[in-house]
Amino acid sequence: MFSKKLVAVMLMAVAMYGCASSPDRGTVSKAGEIEREWVEEGITDNFVFARGIGAADQALENKTQKMATSRNSAIVNGQYNMLSLIKGVNLEGGITVEKAMETDSLLATNINAAIKGAQIVRSEWTADDGCVIVLRLGKKALKDMGLKMLSK
Repeated sequence: MFSKKLVAVMLMAVAMYGCASSPDRGTVSKAGEIEREWVEEGITDNFVFARGIGAADQALENKTQKMATSRNSAIVNGQYNMLSLIKGVNLEGGITVEKAMETDSLLATNINAAIKGAQIVRSEWTADDGCVIVLRLGKKALKDMGLKMLSK
């Protein structure tokens, strides 16, 4: 079961998702704090980027466990954020990916599998052992599923 702290951090991450970050630029300051503002890549010509934030369980005494659990929760949060972003994409024919997934269970399965296979391009830890990750998924993987996305 999720702890209240983890749920709070996940909700904060979803709320912050609309903020903006480049995977090339860090999101954790030299002081170990999460930056107050960043620029999200979102969907580029070749990739879909998403960020995830995970909190460390402060009840754990082992630093490695704290870092591992916060990274795992950041990955799950990043996958959730990526799925939310992809679901909102408009396809040729005037529907969203979300609507296409509702009527095609194989498509939904393939999209979920692709997101789970997204590349982690950045992992950063905060001073309290929380973690911020950036995921990247090639748009080619989505095109190979038959998704004809409209251009920006």
